[in-house]
Amino acid sequence: MKTAVMTASWSADLDRCRLMCESLDRFLSGDWHHYLLVEPADVTLFSPLEGPRRTVVSEADLFPWWLRSFPDPLSLGRRRLWLSPFSVPLRGWHAQQIRRMALARHIDADMLLSVDSDVVMVRSYDPSRMWMDGNMVMYRVDAGVSQQMTEHRQWFAHAGKLLGVPAAAGPLPDYINTFIGWRADTARAMLDHIEKASGRDWVRALIGSRAISECTIYGRFVDEVLAGEGHSHSNQALCHVLWDREAHPETQEGLEAFMQDLKPGQVAIGIQSFVNHPISEIRRLAFSVAP
Repeated sequence: MKTAVMTASWSADLDRCRLMCESLDRFLSGDWHHYLLVEPADVTLFSPLEGPRRTVVSEADLFPWWLRSFPDPLSLGRRRLWLSPFSVPLRGWHAQQIRRMALARHIDADMLLSVDSDVVMVRSYDPSRMWMDGNMVMYRVDAGVSQQMTEHRQWFAHAGKLLGVPAAAGPLPDYINTFIGWRADTARAMLDHIEKASGRDWVRALIGSRAISECTIYGRFVDEVLAGEGHSHSNQALCHVLWDREAHPETQEGLEAFMQDLKPGQVAIGIQSFVNHPISEIRRLAFSVAP
């Protein structure tokens, strides 16, 4: 099975992205090609990471002409805003999700494997293992979103509105991880469905709210529009993620404790960029994990 690995990144995450690429080259096997999705201003910065299995793609080749980035005056130009006639200003994490969704219409592959910049592979893995009897394994944790997870519930609601499915109540499933696969044909069908349900270009419909979670949109599309067709569910995450700095101390001992929680079936770690662990220390511990 042919896999398009996709990573949406930006200049501040270049060093983390470089480590992520190093780990993919070391541990990922099978038939794959890696696409680094960046804004036009970052293409030159990321181009040294290109190679036989890696291509840098400008978002200008993925976005409609009316959605473009500009310096954010409130950050003295250190960050960017994405402006359009159809939405309030968007942030970088919104743009990164749009890039990943858009790639489905621009590549020839069986699967899109989304890998965040702050992910580091630690064990060998062939993405073809996500396929079982023609179905792709989709990450889903039943009742993973509680009533108290307000932001997740907003993402869930916006996904439902985009897809034209009924509102859901009670504990909701969680589809979010930082190393996760989509069927490419399903991702394209999802964009087609959004356009049919909304009567608008899918990007314009998507940015009607800033409560965007592409993993949740894909998960709800598979489960509630396709009734699970082409997919098998698994609650086993392939990536062990450190989501916030409160989970472990921002010390070498805290990082080591996080690594000790790595489960046998997990092939990558994800340490959010705002958690202050040195990249050199992450590399040292990640590349010392037993197979």
